[in-house]
Amino acid sequence: MTVLEKQAVKTAFYDYHVEAGARMVEFAGFMMPIQYQGINAEHLAVRDNIGLFDLSHMGEFDVSGPDVREFLQRTTTNNVAALETGQIQYSCMTRPDGGIVDDLLVYRLEDRYMLVVNAANIDKDFAWLQSHLDGKVDLVNRSGDFSLLAIQGPNAQKLFSELTDYDLEAMPYYTAASAEVAGQQVLFSRTGYTGEDGFELYLTSGQTDPLWRAVTIAGQKHDLKLIGLAARDSLRLEMKMALYGNDIDETTNPIEAGLGWIVDLDKDFIGRDVLARTKEEKPSRRLVCLELSGRVIPRKGYDLIADNQLVGKVTSGVFSPSLQKPIALGYLPRRLARIGSHVELEIRGRRFPARVVRPPFYKEGSHR
Repeated sequence: MTVLEKQAVKTAFYDYHVEAGARMVEFAGFMMPIQYQGINAEHLAVRDNIGLFDLSHMGEFDVSGPDVREFLQRTTTNNVAALETGQIQYSCMTRPDGGIVDDLLVYRLEDRYMLVVNAANIDKDFAWLQSHLDGKVDLVNRSGDFSLLAIQGPNAQKLFSELTDYDLEAMPYYTAASAEVAGQQVLFSRTGYTGEDGFELYLTSGQTDPLWRAVTIAGQKHDLKLIGLAARDSLRLEMKMALYGNDIDETTNPIEAGLGWIVDLDKDFIGRDVLARTKEEKPSRRLVCLELSGRVIPRKGYDLIADNQLVGKVTSGVFSPSLQKPIALGYLPRRLARIGSHVELEIRGRRFPARVVRPPFYKEGSHR
């Protein structure tokens, strides 16, 4: 056992990953599988069929109390009041200057709201929310109480329907339910970070082993593959789903990041006035999708050049397994952010042409 493994948290599924031959790495303080059989094979398994992810590093906060809705309206950008019980909302928290504290999911459950936040931001997000508590609100960090499995792919429902009698056919995207799954009462949602149909299961300590076995055994006849974080990253990038720490952070705002659709300017929230002004005046830069030719692999931090001037940086990049071409995200000045605009990507002194394309890169996702 390495020093790193001793320091990082092992998820409840760690031994299963090692047994399956996963290459384990430290990520956001957790030992996570980066890949099993390889990024391309795992990526295409999710696009074409079905894959299983361990997402236990994600954070979960319970928020309840008489004033909970007003509190969440103030601390998140989307309209929490629009949520009915069982519905889920993609949102973000912003600073007074409009910078993004984190992006997150807001679940409206029967007796509370649940916030699902990024692993690297658990402590920061909890402290941020605590610092803005007002009224009668109970905020509890339950990140250590849950393990999270995600079943993703166009055949996700076929597999999951063998484990539960819940009416999955009638379950819309971005909703949650609590029902019996493989003999266990489980909270699950129809959500994902891949662009494909899928379900995410929130498991307590006694449920992890039974559910892992149930999913993987049922998955054998469906050719279920185990999927690591590398393929999760390439899948989300093909869909232009922002990754906190790469494409968005406290120096970026949701308007320039293309997340204006989760910002409700008709309500009051932290950073609202700055974002309203940014939208009205139009942001000076925008996060764009870039396609390149050749077999180059764009990486975070590579320079974007126009007229021999540095105009931006790559925030995320990969050689797309689905499209078989290099793709990247990056911020460009508004004048260069139009669809069809051309810039150059500089890699180790060489420049490669890049074209701004309409998002998402991959347009055949099965999520519904």
